[in-house]
Amino acid sequence: MKVSQEVDGTGAPGLTTGEVARRLGVAPTTIRSWHHRYGLGPDTHAGGRHRRWTEVDVARLERMCVLTGRGVPAAEAARLARVTTAPVAGDARRTSRPPSRSRSEVPQAGGPPIAEARRDSRAVARAALRLDAAALDELLESAIDRHGLVEAWGEVISPTLRAVGRKWERSGERYVEVEHFLSWHVSGALRRRTPAAVADRSAAALLACVPGENHTLPLEALAAALAEHGVPVRMFGAAVPVESLTAAVRRTGPAVVALWAQSRATASRPLADHVATMEWGVRGARRRPMVMTLGPGWSGRTSAGLLRPPGLAEAVAEVRAIVAC
Repeated sequence: MKVSQEVDGTGAPGLTTGEVARRLGVAPTTIRSWHHRYGLGPDTHAGGRHRRWTEVDVARLERMCVLTGRGVPAAEAARLARVTTAPVAGDARRTSRPPSRSRSEVPQAGGPPIAEARRDSRAVARAALRLDAAALDELLESAIDRHGLVEAWGEVISPTLRAVGRKWERSGERYVEVEHFLSWHVSGALRRRTPAAVADRSAAALLACVPGENHTLPLEALAAALAEHGVPVRMFGAAVPVESLTAAVRRTGPAVVALWAQSRATASRPLADHVATMEWGVRGARRRPMVMTLGPGWSGRTSAGLLRPPGLAEAVAEVRAIVAC
């Protein structure tokens, strides 16, 4: 039996509750709750069990998201959302423009369409601003599933982290809890993509932040991306002391050592050069690791013989090539 669909006045089918949830960065249960508690459901209903949302309906929910994100109580936010987005009888205008086919909708160089990635990024940011853990986890998992981990990191997650960081910088300490909240959930999503069975085997790649460096998320993204390709990794995380780093390299004998530095103050070329000269194995068959310098801190500070991939995709390709040799 064919389910009838609601249209938004332009003849286009309406959105499902799940599609609206992804677009706005809220959990589907939140939308259903707003509908039942505050009457923020579709203005009209289609036949069948599946609810469809028009552009006007979505605009009302968008207004609800903005208001609740500013701390307005939900009941008052719902009242304001209904007033400020109510359509005028006989007026064909809509508060949100209907989708149009534009250059930004065309997939770029194997990645997700730019407009789709931007929508996902905005949805993740909204969920983080509301401190909505359930929605944030769902949106992150969905973005990784649909775009792939590398593209989701480059086009959705990393831009959102930068945007939240800029918001915090511009507003003093007001949004520090949002940045920490978002970082924690991104870390969780990445770790769920790193199977323990892969991490526990004899690791081909050792990943560590240099001493004094606490930004681990880019390395966690690399660990998860390598794990997707079956490359075993050993992650040491933030601010690894020099002695601990060299001891770990000597004990595990990795093919690749990836060192992350976010700032020039923490990037140490002598450390990278030293790790690159370390040897292990029996006489006559000694081996050295390939050292990969990652992060903006290494800009202009690396030496000949050290790998310097510009992004996550290139880092994954470099490691896979070395391991395959």
